[in-house]
Amino acid sequence: MSNATIDDVARVAGVSTKTVSRVVNREPNVRQSTQAKVEKAIAELKYRPNQFARNLASHRSHLIGLIYDDPSAYEVPSAGYVMRLQQGTLRACRASNYELLIHPCRYRSKDVVAELEALIRHIRPTGIILAAPLSNMPRIVEAIEASGTPLVRLSPGRDDEKQFSVVTNDREICAEMTRYLASLGHRRIAFIKGHRQHKAVGNRYLGYMDGLRECDLEPSGELVQQGDNSLGAGEECARRLLQLDEPPTAIFAANDDMAAGVLRVAAKMGVDVPGQLSVAGCDDISLARQIHPTLTTIRQPLAAMAEAATLALVDGSRKDPPRRGTAVVPGQLRIRESTGPAPSRALSSGGT
Repeated sequence: MSNATIDDVARVAGVSTKTVSRVVNREPNVRQSTQAKVEKAIAELKYRPNQFARNLASHRSHLIGLIYDDPSAYEVPSAGYVMRLQQGTLRACRASNYELLIHPCRYRSKDVVAELEALIRHIRPTGIILAAPLSNMPRIVEAIEASGTPLVRLSPGRDDEKQFSVVTNDREICAEMTRYLASLGHRRIAFIKGHRQHKAVGNRYLGYMDGLRECDLEPSGELVQQGDNSLGAGEECARRLLQLDEPPTAIFAANDDMAAGVLRVAAKMGVDVPGQLSVAGCDDISLARQIHPTLTTIRQPLAAMAEAATLALVDGSRKDPPRRGTAVVPGQLRIRESTGPAPSRALSSGGT
């Protein structure tokens, strides 16, 4: 480990220690040529800032808190979701010389507000990133706001001009997926809704409805099922849909876990995917590329969203007032093996 000090960096770069500090803390109004000299000296000396000293000098923790719903509370934990959040946040923290604290919590717990209040008092973070579904729960949002800690919400489901939020274009990209399925000749396109408490996931259903209208397809209540984001819900909803007198030729699920459940039921019922039934999901978790057939889905840019949220907090700590409004990071279709042209005739109940 290098024993270089800030004085050593200043001497090699030919600048003051205050200038080195400004570069290390990513403060504005440092000339590019000066920044380059300091960064070169830091690299040569392998200098590592003293985090404790930085915190004392700036009265800030230089710590970003990432708070999300504990995945272990779910039937099929989605580690990929958390990993992508962490990847984006870590990337921004490292670039800004900040540290990251991750804190999973169970939003259904009656003690969750007290838990978060105690956490904030203890670590005094520079800011907090609140992931969905916690980001759309008033009691959690209000508790963080009351502490005076800067907050960025990920995918809160609706705009709020009081805070800064980072979202993806759930509604627009799900309309695009619906149009894609219609372009393959599908006319009976079913949709499995996500958990009611996940507001952003609700926007995916609105996008599905938009896509139907744009393709002059009549919405049908029997083709819409209420799920809860779990694989089991996907199986149950798929079973009901495929047992209809006139089953759908395409099923679009609000997340990949439920889409995987659709694929499992189709295999059990002898329904060929994609020959008889096309299946699409949303999120592009790692499972989407591992199952057979590989799943057509929507890539949710979680890492990029988390990175943007972190940078907003870092930038906001140096500015007054903090940022407000909404930043949109667009998703993308990922076309794979689970979708194909509509069959010449609708599925018959004989496949059941």
